[in-house]
Amino acid sequence: MDLIEVEDLTFQNTIKSMWSKKKITFDLGPVSFNFKAGETLAIVGNNGSGKSLLAKLLVGLETPKSGKIFMNGVELNKSNINVRCLDIRMIFQNTNESLNPGLTLGTILEEPLRLNTKLNAQERISLIEHTLRQVGLMTEHRFFYRHMLSDGQRQRIALARALILNPKVIVADEPFAALDPSVRSQAVNLLMKLQRDLGLGFIFISQNLGIVRHISDKVIIMKDGKVIESGKTDVIFNWPKDEYTKKLVDSHQALVNRQNN
Repeated sequence: MDLIEVEDLTFQNTIKSMWSKKKITFDLGPVSFNFKAGETLAIVGNNGSGKSLLAKLLVGLETPKSGKIFMNGVELNKSNINVRCLDIRMIFQNTNESLNPGLTLGTILEEPLRLNTKLNAQERISLIEHTLRQVGLMTEHRFFYRHMLSDGQRQRIALARALILNPKVIVADEPFAALDPSVRSQAVNLLMKLQRDLGLGFIFISQNLGIVRHISDKVIIMKDGKVIESGKTDVIFNWPKDEYTKKLVDSHQALVNRQNN
């Protein structure tokens, strides 16, 4: 059985233009895909393609106009929204904005446990320390504040916050964009290890085709809210069908060749 199955998901957003009275409508979809536990689905596209909006629909931050989302065969809707909050967790792109500078990391990690579990104080501390070790940090980091961490450590805290409720799926929106190459490599390896150890499903949103090719099993290519092409990663990279996909792959390959020369 598929861990996640999405059927004909659509969304419509209408906003007023800053420079005129005209309304601008952005239509997303229809989007359909599926993947199993332990697999990674990458969503690729330029800025404004709708990939981050799709992520928000999956975690329940936005409500689709139409379509269905299933987890392990059960439809996710308003009646079981708590299930989605627990089972699908998100890592946001900008960790500085998502981590409260006035709270210790322990307090940040404890908040979802207070809201969603019946663990007592000592049990919460034990789980926080275990999760910190899972992401390669020290238990003492629970006493730290955001400003005391490097960019790579902040990303690990964001990952710890996503992991602490033992989800089935993690949606990662450009999680490595702000990291330098060496730290990025460590973060990618950590994600892949956690996926192997925990059997997680990953939805990975990125413009970095090198990482996408390295970690994903399936790829969705998006442009202007539409799915241009989708399929297994090897097929998309080796035999792209759509011209837009070909340009993305060719640009990536040209960059790789320059780096190797």
